[in-house]
Formats: sequence, C-alpha cells, structure tokens
Amino acid sequence: MTEHPIDRLYNQVALRRNTDPSVSYTAKLLREGIFKCAKKVGEEGVEAALAAVSGDKKTTVEESADLLYHLTVMWASAGVTPAEVYAELTAREGRSGLDDKAARKGLNGKS
Repeated sequence: MTEHPIDRLYNQVALRRNTDPSVSYTAKLLREGIFKCAKKVGEEGVEAALAAVSGDKKTTVEESADLLYHLTVMWASAGVTPAEVYAELTAREGRSGLDDKAARKGLNGKS
C-alpha cells in the first residue's frame, strides 16, 4: 500500500523537529510552540479561503498546500497523528454533517 502524501509530509515534519531552527523553518515553528503553529494554520486558512473566493485556482492550490503543511506542523506540536485524524474521519462516515455538528454541540456546549 502506498503511503498517503499527508503521512509523508507529517513524517518529514517529525524528522525536522530536532533540526537546527536556523536552517529548518519546521524546527523553528515547533520550537516556537503550539500558539505559533496554530496562528500559522489560521493565517494560511484565511489565505486559502481568500484565494478560493477570488477564483484564482493556482493560488488556491498553493495556499491549500501551505495550509496542509502548517496543519501537520500543528498536529506534531499538539501530539496528534494523521492516523488519529483519519480515524475521526472514518467514524464520521455515513453520518449527516448537521447531525454530527448537533451531537458535538450537545456534548461540549459549543458549535
């Protein structure tokens, strides 16, 4: 079975965790902590959304790749693995998105 590109990306992020932050952007982000990693996910998410709204497909693809990279860095910082995210996606298969959101809101009081 071929390794998923997200798994390969995550593995590269994990390998760079202990690299010198002066030569590795990934190591620098991870050293700066979860808040910096989460902030970058937010920034890249906004950039991807704005590119999509503008109708610029090439930039949407580029910004989406940036978002996925920063998401894997945040996962590594938070101790989350792609396998855990895949398991959650699998658990949600076949459920209505509206029902799932309502169930989560009922459990934690948030939407």
